[in-house]
Amino acid sequence: MKTADKRVNLLDFDEAGLRAFFESIGEKPFRAQQVLKWVFHHAQTDIGAMTDLGIALRQKLESIAEIRLPEIIREQRSTDGTVKWLIGFHGGNAVETVYIPEPKRGTLCVSSQVGCALNCSFCSTGAQGFARNLSTSEIIGQVWLAAQSLGHERNGQRRITNIVMMGMGEPLLNFDAVVPALSLMRNDLGFGFAAKRVTLSTAGLVPGIHRLRETIDVALAVSLHSPLDDVRTELVPLNRKYPIAELMQACRDYVSDKHKRTVTFEYTLIDGVNDHPEHARKLVKLLRTVPSKLNLIPFNPFPGTRYRCSTPERIAKFQEIVMQGGLIATVRKTRGEDIDAACGQLVGKVLDRTKRSERIKLKMAETNS
Repeated sequence: MKTADKRVNLLDFDEAGLRAFFESIGEKPFRAQQVLKWVFHHAQTDIGAMTDLGIALRQKLESIAEIRLPEIIREQRSTDGTVKWLIGFHGGNAVETVYIPEPKRGTLCVSSQVGCALNCSFCSTGAQGFARNLSTSEIIGQVWLAAQSLGHERNGQRRITNIVMMGMGEPLLNFDAVVPALSLMRNDLGFGFAAKRVTLSTAGLVPGIHRLRETIDVALAVSLHSPLDDVRTELVPLNRKYPIAELMQACRDYVSDKHKRTVTFEYTLIDGVNDHPEHARKLVKLLRTVPSKLNLIPFNPFPGTRYRCSTPERIAKFQEIVMQGGLIATVRKTRGEDIDAACGQLVGKVLDRTKRSERIKLKMAETNS
């Protein structure tokens, strides 16, 4: 891919940022609304074609700014309708973005980082190591490209009805780029999604949850995976710094002033690790303190993992216990498994600065020798 030039990428700004940009170059702030409408309502990225901007302004903008999107490197379509794109950026890195169609909704799973720094032991993305944060334009660009690839509407309804920041990376570790992208998803001049239709998923970065609450109104999902600190620390090392009690308080604070809002807790069921009836009963006790709903996710294996998926019988028993305890719990149907697009399987192309992927490969070679 070509190396990015020095012009400002207008996709790195939400409405407030774009208004400030136009002021900084001596232009009227309302020009921001015009540009946003062109980009998100008319899918126009050629500044020269934005005809309600004067010729002089268009020429000025073209000399100092551009609208630069990432690039779709590969598209894969599953037999169940799931679509996965490998989306590339300058420097050779790439992430994976996934669209999951259902009868009454279509969910787009968006990445926030190239790889992930958190190294959760059950996640294939974490095993790839970490390269860098994505920019706002690289995050919102995934949504733009997916919308164009899918076509905007189906039977009078747009194809993408929900966006989840559940792809590669920990969104709250890239807060300053993620929030403007969320703003563009929410803004009527952007994609115009309601707050409940945009979800940010975190592994439990407590300061980021507090900051998010004060910054933008979106739905919150938390990767919990165990009601016990020792087990959760094995699965999610971030738990050492922000243990479950502290995380639960942050979740209660997040929904305290939001009418009828709940936190979605993600719980990956791993055979013999976190799927015992006692785990289910402790989970009921824990989540009673937070307005919540529970997504139970059968573990999706990947090469080199030591974990196995819980049996269907154990998953059913776990769900029965938590629902009898008063929780709203659904078992997430595995989608896109034939194209490695299921939860926890996204890998992209990570130029790993952490060298984690090399260490894992070496360990696997030693184990197999």
